[in-house]
Amino acid sequence: MRYIHQLAHWPNYQWRDEEIAAPLAAVRHRQGRLIGRMEGIGFDLRSEAVLTTLTDDVIKSSEIEGEDLNRQQVRSSLARRLGMDISGLVPADRSVDGVVEMMLDATQKFAQPLTDERLFSWHAALFPTGRSGMNRITVGAWRKDDAGPMQVVSGPYGREKVHYEAPGAERLHTEMTTFLTWFETPPAHDPVLKAALAHLWFVTIHPFDDGNGRIARAIADMALARSECSPQRFYSMSTEILQRRQSYYHVLETIQKGDLDITGWLLWFLECLDGAIQHSEDVLQHVFTKSRFWEMHRDAPLNDRQRLMLNRLLDGFEGKLITSKWAKITKCSSDTALRDIDALIGLGILEREAGGGRSTSYALVGGHNA
Repeated sequence: MRYIHQLAHWPNYQWRDEEIAAPLAAVRHRQGRLIGRMEGIGFDLRSEAVLTTLTDDVIKSSEIEGEDLNRQQVRSSLARRLGMDISGLVPADRSVDGVVEMMLDATQKFAQPLTDERLFSWHAALFPTGRSGMNRITVGAWRKDDAGPMQVVSGPYGREKVHYEAPGAERLHTEMTTFLTWFETPPAHDPVLKAALAHLWFVTIHPFDDGNGRIARAIADMALARSECSPQRFYSMSTEILQRRQSYYHVLETIQKGDLDITGWLLWFLECLDGAIQHSEDVLQHVFTKSRFWEMHRDAPLNDRQRLMLNRLLDGFEGKLITSKWAKITKCSSDTALRDIDALIGLGILEREAGGGRSTSYALVGGHNA
């Protein structure tokens, strides 16, 4: 099997401008409208939208790779690093903090040069124990291929299907030097196309033992931030990629086994970006709903425990809210939890759910749980 990086003219990518022009213009228009709309809302709402978007982006980028992160830990880690004063902050695992640090470094410091040392720091943040699962890996340095060539495989052990084989370790210094020089050179084409190309190019080189997909998506987010000249993120590409995961892997494999014409990848990326921007409306709706809720109940006599749990419900509470969960999360007794809940029922904020079974569960009145 011959791969794209083995072609004589690699990495001189080509694409058909006549096929790219219309979808690129449409997505750039939608991108501009979203940024303009967000600039027209208040600072607090905009900050909440950024926090919600980044939380989704961190969680979904990891979920693409089969790793589930705790939403409250991700949200708390982001809020601390963004200097946001929100209630209910919880401690975060090192693995969560690492993904958050990488994402914020890419998007908040988008104007700073991307270097090999910066990529090494991202990689070390992703794998703070020096392991991927049970396996020890090379961290904060290019892979060494001591155990054989870097391959993307699927299927059971002994019957694996090889989808892609990356350039050998001996080529990585030259390949990454070329890539990073290109990334820091002012683009000869639209910056959004540069984001798409950077994603494809990095994941094709596959320079690390693990984490290449997450870092490729962080690089693309960095390039998109440059295209907007703003660190504020109002849409999540990783959320949209997760929804299209099967086609994501298919188009990557097709391009990596094809020639240097990457029109198919650029069209896929633009369609995905367009979908991400459209779905940002869901984030805005959540932010506005949450804002209206607190405006409606601004004079309600609430304690810190109640505010914490109401925010949990508004941000998406996993499972059913029962008294024992309230007590565990707020670190109070079951009797105190029940008094907190009964007070909110009396204020018309919470209601008992029907068919509670062994344990009574509670929800926001009107079904506004996110």
